[in-house]
Amino acid sequence: MAGLLSRYFGFRERATDLSTEIRAGFTTFMVMAYIIFVNPIILGFTGVPGLDGRGLPFAATLTVTCLAAGLLSIAMGLASNYPFALATGMGLNAVVAFELVASRGLTWPQAMTVVFLEGLVITVLVLTRFREAVMDAVPIALKRAISVGIGLFIAFIGFFSSGLVAKPASGPLPVGLGTLRGLPIAVFVIGFFLTAWLMARRMRGALLLGILGTTVIAIGLNELFAGGHGFATPGAARIPPAIVRLPDFSTFGRLDFGLFAKLGTVTAALVIFSIMLSDFFDTMGTIIGVGGRGGFLDAGGRLPGANRVLLVDSVGAMFGGLANSSSNTTYIESAAGVADGARTGLAPVVTGLLFLAAMFFSPLASVIPAQATAPALIIVGFFMMGIVREIPWEDYEQGPSDHERNRCRIRHLRRDQAPPRARPRAALDALPHVRGLRRLLLPAADRGGGQVGRAAPPLRKSSLS
Repeated sequence: MAGLLSRYFGFRERATDLSTEIRAGFTTFMVMAYIIFVNPIILGFTGVPGLDGRGLPFAATLTVTCLAAGLLSIAMGLASNYPFALATGMGLNAVVAFELVASRGLTWPQAMTVVFLEGLVITVLVLTRFREAVMDAVPIALKRAISVGIGLFIAFIGFFSSGLVAKPASGPLPVGLGTLRGLPIAVFVIGFFLTAWLMARRMRGALLLGILGTTVIAIGLNELFAGGHGFATPGAARIPPAIVRLPDFSTFGRLDFGLFAKLGTVTAALVIFSIMLSDFFDTMGTIIGVGGRGGFLDAGGRLPGANRVLLVDSVGAMFGGLANSSSNTTYIESAAGVADGARTGLAPVVTGLLFLAAMFFSPLASVIPAQATAPALIIVGFFMMGIVREIPWEDYEQGPSDHERNRCRIRHLRRDQAPPRARPRAALDALPHVRGLRRLLLPAADRGGGQVGRAAPPLRKSSLS
């Protein structure tokens, strides 16, 4: 079995092994597991005044979230052989909930039909290779800058989920410092230093060990100091009363094309187009950022076989709409698995299997608090920012993606058009045939550091001709 997996995923070519890929798949799942509960909270309008009861049911949304993430992550691993996992896209799910349903008054099946149709459009663009052409047209320096931006974004997600950074209730700034007291912050600080220490010791699976160790510490501190109620997320850092829960597929496959009659054809088309644009470019940044971190990009900053990645990603948007879980996209948190050694598609296959298992063991998956995964996200973001040193800051203009090769061609053209310059004396003397001719034709006194005698010009001309 191990040999079959090694041949299929190419462990030798990617310099990896079975245990590393399995461990990295677990790590990716750990940092993505928050979506299992965050997505049902967003789509269910949980805790939103005036919208209670208008959202999707929690249990059914949790089931389809796990189902879509599991199947699509497995498909990505098998089809592309890259360590990219998929799940419901954060941001787009909020747009679907608060813009399409709460603001425009669409029903949930109509809103999910919008997601399904924008995924269909992107799939057509992928099949015509238009999406890949757009991604390849981005200059290499801009791709590196995108990687840095993705790293900053991952680190920001970590800071925000930890509670260290929060959205202020009032004031001109969009973000501010959170409440630097309480059990969640204490768990985050302990987890950060634990994970950083493991990384500094170059411990194999440092990110996964850090997440698991922080979760165990969080459970102990939560029971000891807060009576099991120290975290806002339901079930976080608590021993669950039950381990197994049957999945609920009641919302799967509910589509309604009546959105065109409700919004009008033009408005409906514009809504689909606007969501499609966000989905179109979102994956590009993820592929470049995570691909650069894993060393998958070529000299031009392109990902070999990117069309397979883009195809699975576009199908993910369609399947997310069909499943009523919102658009599924390639997750930037895949960088955590790459940092833990993931180099092949086996890692997202493991991640996908864990998502499918989470449909039945959802109470167990809810134990991991956000403060346990936040240190891993911050550290991964920090490492991704390191590529900033490879950006050519001295260039104020940026051409097509192969501008560096063009710049090299320009330098060679200028060198060829420049007037010939005489080679230094030391360079000539380094040539064996020149040394031999000098011994024959020049007096002994002129073989040293003096001026070359009368025989030197023809020698220099013949030696360079």
